[in-house]
Amino acid sequence: MKQRVLAGLLLGLVGTGSVIATAQGAATLNVRLLQAAERGDEAVVRALLKNGASPNARRADGRTALTSAALGNHVRVARVLIDAGANPDWQDDQRNNALLVSGETGSVAMLREVLRAKPDLTRTNRFGGTALIPAAHRGHVAYVREILKTKINVNHVNNLGWTALLEAVILGDGGARHTEIVRLLLAAGANPALTDREGVTPLRHAQHRGYTNIARLLSSSNGR
Repeated sequence: MKQRVLAGLLLGLVGTGSVIATAQGAATLNVRLLQAAERGDEAVVRALLKNGASPNARRADGRTALTSAALGNHVRVARVLIDAGANPDWQDDQRNNALLVSGETGSVAMLREVLRAKPDLTRTNRFGGTALIPAAHRGHVAYVREILKTKINVNHVNNLGWTALLEAVILGDGGARHTEIVRLLLAAGANPALTDREGVTPLRHAQHRGYTNIARLLSSSNGR
């Protein structure tokens, strides 16, 4: 009887050791996957996924392999991860995810890849803005044009009290890129009457900064 009990305990210990070893092996694969995604090594990413790495591997700060790929604009790596089931919506400690990061980099190719995964367009960054808002203020014309083809809320207000239209004016340089972005936003339904927290309209901001072309667009849209 005692021998059977001892044998059972030993088997249990062996089983536990196998589980621990398996978990450690998976963790190692995930770490390597995160590193490969960050440097854009598609071949290594494919190999690691094939050998059991998780497409949703995350760093200690919550950053996923997909977000790392987006930050580096490694489009092919992002495609591999998405095809393997990577979740595009997971956000890290800085509230970044692949879609939100693409709005900052302005990569249309990355945006298209992430959109294949049907991301949540309402997710917001640390400033409370959707992917459209940083793209508008950074002057990413092609990106703004592309993301406006989706159902993203063109009048979303971030934590600063600014819409994409306000950011394009307040944080833009008033040049050709930001003028075109203002035109695109207005055509997509951006409300030029929405003010900042001080009650200042995009038109007044444009006039104050001497952005004549932008002011003309906003005035013709009844931006007052």
